[in-house]
Amino acid sequence: MRAQHRWSQQVIVTILFVALFVALAVALPGFRSVDNLLTLVQNVSILGILGLGMALIVIGRGVDLSMIAALAVPPALALQLVQDGHAVGLSLLAALALTLLFGMLNGWLIAFAEIPPLFATLASGLLLSGLGQAFFFQLETVQWPADLGALQLLGQARWLGVPAPVWMLAQMLAAMAFYLRALTTGAFTYAMGDNPLAARTSGVPTRPMVVLQYTSSALIAAFAGLVLAASLGSLSTRIFNTTLIYDVILVVVLGGIGLSGGRGGVGNVLVGTLLIGTLLNGLTIMDVGYTAQNLIKGLVLLVAVITDSLLNPRNEETAQQGDI
Repeated sequence: MRAQHRWSQQVIVTILFVALFVALAVALPGFRSVDNLLTLVQNVSILGILGLGMALIVIGRGVDLSMIAALAVPPALALQLVQDGHAVGLSLLAALALTLLFGMLNGWLIAFAEIPPLFATLASGLLLSGLGQAFFFQLETVQWPADLGALQLLGQARWLGVPAPVWMLAQMLAAMAFYLRALTTGAFTYAMGDNPLAARTSGVPTRPMVVLQYTSSALIAAFAGLVLAASLGSLSTRIFNTTLIYDVILVVVLGGIGLSGGRGGVGNVLVGTLLIGTLLNGLTIMDVGYTAQNLIKGLVLLVAVITDSLLNPRNEETAQQGDI
């Protein structure tokens, strides 16, 4: 029955995406140009990568509100250290270590301290963002240093005419699909999301798996931040204060990954990303203001959450410790 719900929701979202795409292509001549379509996909590439990290958490019946802090602080720390004259390798290693420690902290708070994910990741995200602004960075926007020129290919190169961020998203989609469908840890993730108590009693190492999930989410977010910084030539540490985390949740829920856990995959993230990207691109071409766009996104998110609650209701059997 769940498979039917999941498939039906994804089909509905896919139909909506196709209908919206066709409508905008007919109504807005500039929308269907190759340059605009490449720009559309490039603009949502970071959102799609973040959506994959959030999907991993939500499938395991959690939520990660700290992803934007992980996107901003570790990559910006690497840029700052290189600017200050430190070796490139050492700077990247420091950023990686910070990301790993942050992800493991999230996992420990949720798995061992048994703090609900919503509150644990909200607090840890504020902590990491505050540490960065108070101690790590001299300015709110950290420029891309010349010594990292080779890594800038992650954001500014083009292969076969397609921008590098789109290739990064494609590779992350393939890697996440392999993780979820081909590895034992992927099966464990679905089992934990479907019924945490049953997964635990059947021998799934639920606590280490939670730590692994949140560490993976932090690494994915930091990678997205590196690609974003390479694309823009800088990274604003104030991105934590934007609505980006809500866009990530919107992509995941709208794509059809149930908040009750245990269902969904990379196809849902891809469809949700393309739908949101198409919607925002069309609104931008129509010169709809940023405030109005946020209002529309909020309404879409509300409808998506209500739809998810109707299609994927929780019950006493599945509503166990660890819920959002």
